[in-house]
Amino acid sequence: MTLNLYFLRHGQTASSRGNLFCGSIDPALTPDGEEMAEVFAKTYTSTSWEAIYCSPKERAILTAEPLANALKMELQLREGLQEINYGVWEGKDVATVDREYHDDYLRWLADPGWNPPTGGESAMAIAARALAVVEEISQKYTTGNVLVVSHKATIRILLCSLLGIDAGRFRYRLGMPVCSVSVVEFGAHGPLLKTLADRSHLTDRLRDLPGT
Repeated sequence: MTLNLYFLRHGQTASSRGNLFCGSIDPALTPDGEEMAEVFAKTYTSTSWEAIYCSPKERAILTAEPLANALKMELQLREGLQEINYGVWEGKDVATVDREYHDDYLRWLADPGWNPPTGGESAMAIAARALAVVEEISQKYTTGNVLVVSHKATIRILLCSLLGIDAGRFRYRLGMPVCSVSVVEFGAHGPLLKTLADRSHLTDRLRDLPGT
């Protein structure tokens, strides 16, 4: 038996639908996002879960709750699973950020590992806080399945860190659409990526929705 971490990105929000920078701000799920959470729960209720860890942001909690409620499991909220803080870019679109913070934006595109959004967090800072949560989980559970509900950048940075990929490449190496599931198995030889950004649990309509 091995430990399997299921990393679930939250469902659709107005910000993900509009491709806006959204980290520390906390929009709720759209009706489509709520449906995503419900169909995820229906698909994964039969899976045997040891625990559910979750970002304290509302969009993550609302994504995790249908499954947690169905199984009568408590959500383990962890600050380390929050999304990247985009600083003064929060709520803005790419064109606006490129125009108003052009130099910072170019530096961030070149290497977000060490260059944070203006007033925000670097990928290395996110890796440190999020990996601490993974370490906590792996110390408590050596076998079984644990669900980790988090955010687009945070999950990609975690996966890069676990798989030995430069965290500064997280935006260019791994896709992570809304309500997708990625599975990492922790075995004798370290973390093994079993599944990346699976959305087979969603209906065709939900999978085809525009947005990020």
